[in-house]
Amino acid sequence: MTQIVSGQPVIDFVAQATSNQKVQLSQLQQQRVVLFFYPKNGTPSCVIENQDFAANYRHFAEQNTLIFGISRDTLTSHEAFRKTLNIPFELISDTQGILCEQFDVLQQSHEIDESFQSLTRSTFLIDEQSRLVQEWRSVKVRDHVHQVLATVRKLPTP
Repeated sequence: MTQIVSGQPVIDFVAQATSNQKVQLSQLQQQRVVLFFYPKNGTPSCVIENQDFAANYRHFAEQNTLIFGISRDTLTSHEAFRKTLNIPFELISDTQGILCEQFDVLQQSHEIDESFQSLTRSTFLIDEQSRLVQEWRSVKVRDHVHQVLATVRKLPTP
């Protein structure tokens, strides 16, 4: 697995998203991209995080920045979650964990004689040339969206 490195290009990817869209990073050039990985639709912290990004969607758009939420939930689950919360951005379904592996957001967890991979809440800011600008790992939901938006606002205008 190739490690993503700040300042370096992010490997191109194609992923299935809500609204029957395919998201391809290389097709998003000339725009900044925020990818936020979250564990599971409908859980309290994930609801709050998605609502916070939704509430600030316009501010990100004003900064030429697209937002995509990513989890291992199915597209059907994403569509329902998006509709329930009135989320204005697309959600990417990564049921096979391909993007999770590319961005190294999976960790081994243990629970009563059982071992499994869990998704670590993480966010990645990618610039107009598909380079990684900043990453936030093991994110705490409180004020996180405002930290990401503040970083976006500090970037030079293209």
